[in-house]
Amino acid sequence: MNENSIQTLRWVDDHLEMIDQRILPSEFRYISYTNAKSVAEGIKTMVVRGAPAIGCAAAYGVALEALSAQNLKKIDFLKCLNEACTILLESRPTAINLFWAVDKMQKLIEDSQNEEPKVLSDILLNAAHKILADDIEINRKMGSFGAELLSDGANVLTHCNAGALATAGHGTALGVIRSAVEMGKNISVIADETRPFLQGARLTAWEMVQEDIPVTLISDNMSGHLMSHGEVDAIVVGTDRVAGNGDVANKIGTYMVAVLAKRHNIPFYVACPLSTIDRSIPSGKNIPIEERPRSEVTGYQDNQWAAKGVSVRNPAFDVTPADLVTGIITEKGVIFSPNKEKIDSLFISE
Repeated sequence: MNENSIQTLRWVDDHLEMIDQRILPSEFRYISYTNAKSVAEGIKTMVVRGAPAIGCAAAYGVALEALSAQNLKKIDFLKCLNEACTILLESRPTAINLFWAVDKMQKLIEDSQNEEPKVLSDILLNAAHKILADDIEINRKMGSFGAELLSDGANVLTHCNAGALATAGHGTALGVIRSAVEMGKNISVIADETRPFLQGARLTAWEMVQEDIPVTLISDNMSGHLMSHGEVDAIVVGTDRVAGNGDVANKIGTYMVAVLAKRHNIPFYVACPLSTIDRSIPSGKNIPIEERPRSEVTGYQDNQWAAKGVSVRNPAFDVTPADLVTGIITEKGVIFSPNKEKIDSLFISE
């Protein structure tokens, strides 16, 4: 299996299918979705995860609701769409692509509300298809820009999973690595296991193994040791939201990796599409951080190892300040030492 056969989301006949990422790599299975409520539940329970993939899923959630309600009277049809958008927006609070995608769909609904429900349903479905296709193209562009930053023979550490599974295809952080390999560079990946949901151990490692890209799995508390021994040449991660000043929210543990990278003078890159940048939020202090269930920390699936009755914290994300970020890789190029002025410059003529 290669990246082109990893379809995180796919449209089949009249419904959406998404890979159940909770059970990878032990089992590969698609789950079918036919309305916004079920898609929102899939997002909330992390059947699908990764900001770009969540955005694509949300767009399809709106389209599915339109298709299922298209035989209703227009007033009832529009009410269903409004409720669908609300349900989807409440599924996860940190990934800005979710809000970006739903906002795009809401604007389409507003601009086309005079159309008959069946016509509007087709418009929304085509918009979801375009968001999916655009994401793959954007990831390819990011990959090309980011690949230039990696030297031949580099050992690249990544945290969490920002690959094909986290997007419509190719990936953000792993897309940079894939593009470097496609250029003929010898790249080896070091994957943090990424507690507590193990996205690195289960998903990043799985993606790299499928494509025969050398990958070494480490526990999260080993990265500093490897950096201090000169075993890490660069770090590339994804992100769920970038604030207007360049602060970056990513999977919990990313901040720790960035601090260690700064200490050891290792470049720390963040790969993300412009849709992940939220200029309405001035700094990382304003990014909402999702708290997930305690059970994710006390064990994994049916295996529970923590002492019963222990108090648990489970913030799903942390914020890396912009001054720890060497560069942000986007579809428009790389901005080094990100700040508000440089972030704003990316959106000129947008």
